Amino acid sequence: MRVTLVQQGFDLMLYGMGTVFVFLIVLVLAVRLMSKIIDKFFPAKLIDPAVGSTTTGLPDPLTVKIIQAAIDRHRAR
Repeated sequence: MRVTLVQQGFDLMLYGMGTVFVFLIVLVLAVRLMSKIIDKFFPAKLIDPAVGSTTTGLPDPLTVKIIQAAIDRHRAR
């Protein structure tokens, strides 16, 4: 049986797509493996937010005055 040009094109397309798919799978597996290795040697330090948080979330009065002065100067233009 004779192989047509269209069939050769489809064969080449499937070969190329399969190659890219396999490469991406290998890439994902390699990244996950590297992540596990890094986590093993350099574990993430967990910080308790209740212990380290002593601020109220409000800026200090000097910062508020500076911001207000900048806004007033901008509006005066």
